[in-house]
Amino acid sequence: MCCRGNAESCRHESVRLSRYGRHENSFNNRKMCQLMIRWFEEIVGYFDERTTSGAVEGINNKLKLIKRLGYGFRNFNNFRLRSL
Repeated sequence: MCCRGNAESCRHESVRLSRYGRHENSFNNRKMCQLMIRWFEEIVGYFDERTTSGAVEGINNKLKLIKRLGYGFRNFNNFRLRSL
Protein backbone atom coordinates (compact mmCIF):
# COMPACT_ATOMS: atom_id res chain seq x y z
CA MET A 1 0.00 0.00 0.00
CA CYS A 2 1.45 3.31 -1.01
CA CYS A 3 -0.35 6.26 0.56
CA ARG A 4 0.98 9.56 -0.68
CA GLY A 5 0.62 11.43 2.59
CA ASN A 6 -3.05 12.33 2.52
CA ALA A 7 -6.27 10.64 3.50
CA GLU A 8 -7.79 10.60 0.02
CA SER A 9 -4.93 8.64 -1.53
CA CYS A 10 -5.04 6.28 1.44
CA ARG A 11 -8.75 5.67 0.83
CA HIS A 12 -8.08 5.01 -2.86
CA GLU A 13 -5.29 2.55 -2.08
CA SER A 14 -7.37 0.72 0.51
CA VAL A 15 -10.18 0.17 -2.00
CA ARG A 16 -7.65 -1.19 -4.47
CA LEU A 17 -6.16 -3.40 -1.77
CA SER A 18 -9.54 -4.79 -0.71
CA ARG A 19 -10.31 -5.74 -4.33
CA TYR A 20 -6.92 -7.41 -4.61
CA GLY A 21 -7.45 -9.28 -1.32
CA ARG A 22 -10.75 -10.80 -2.39
CA HIS A 23 -9.13 -12.53 -5.36
CA GLU A 24 -5.82 -13.46 -3.74
CA ASN A 25 -5.26 -17.16 -3.06
CA SER A 26 -2.56 -16.72 -0.46
CA PHE A 27 -3.86 -17.00 3.12
CA ASN A 28 -1.34 -14.43 4.41
CA ASN A 29 -2.28 -11.84 1.80
CA ARG A 30 -5.98 -12.28 2.52
CA LYS A 31 -5.35 -11.87 6.26
CA MET A 32 -3.26 -8.75 5.64
CA CYS A 33 -6.03 -7.25 3.52
CA GLN A 34 -8.62 -8.03 6.20
CA LEU A 35 -6.39 -6.37 8.79
CA MET A 36 -6.02 -3.25 6.68
CA ILE A 37 -9.78 -3.05 6.12
CA ARG A 38 -10.49 -3.56 9.82
CA TRP A 39 -8.10 -0.75 10.85
CA PHE A 40 -8.99 1.52 7.92
CA GLU A 41 -10.42 4.41 9.98
CA GLU A 42 -7.39 4.50 12.27
CA ILE A 43 -4.99 4.50 9.32
CA VAL A 44 -6.87 7.31 7.59
CA GLY A 45 -7.06 9.15 10.92
CA TYR A 46 -3.28 9.27 11.01
CA PHE A 47 -3.18 11.00 7.64
CA ASP A 48 -5.92 13.45 8.68
CA GLU A 49 -4.58 14.38 12.13
CA ARG A 50 -0.94 13.19 12.10
CA THR A 51 -1.37 11.79 15.61
CA THR A 52 -0.42 8.38 16.88
CA SER A 53 -0.91 6.41 20.05
CA GLY A 54 2.85 6.12 20.55
CA ALA A 55 2.91 7.84 23.95
CA VAL A 56 0.19 5.58 25.35
CA GLU A 57 1.87 2.50 23.91
CA GLY A 58 5.15 3.55 25.54
CA ILE A 59 3.50 3.90 28.95
CA ASN A 60 1.79 0.52 28.57
CA ASN A 61 5.09 -1.09 27.58
CA LYS A 62 6.86 0.41 30.61
CA LEU A 63 4.11 -0.79 32.98
CA LYS A 64 4.29 -4.30 31.55
CA LEU A 65 8.06 -4.30 32.01
CA ILE A 66 7.71 -3.22 35.64
CA LYS A 67 5.04 -5.87 36.16
CA ARG A 68 7.36 -8.56 34.81
CA LEU A 69 10.14 -7.34 37.08
CA GLY A 70 7.75 -7.11 40.02
CA TYR A 71 7.11 -10.81 40.45
CA GLY A 72 9.78 -10.92 43.16
CA PHE A 73 8.25 -8.22 45.39
CA ARG A 74 7.00 -9.45 48.73
CA ASN A 75 4.11 -7.00 49.02
CA PHE A 76 2.00 -4.79 46.79
CA ASN A 77 3.20 -1.50 48.35
CA ASN A 78 6.75 -2.07 47.10
CA PHE A 79 5.41 -2.87 43.64
CA ARG A 80 3.22 0.27 43.68
CA LEU A 81 6.15 2.48 44.70
CA ARG A 82 8.26 1.03 41.88
CA SER A 83 5.44 1.61 39.37
CA LEU A 84 4.99 5.27 40.23
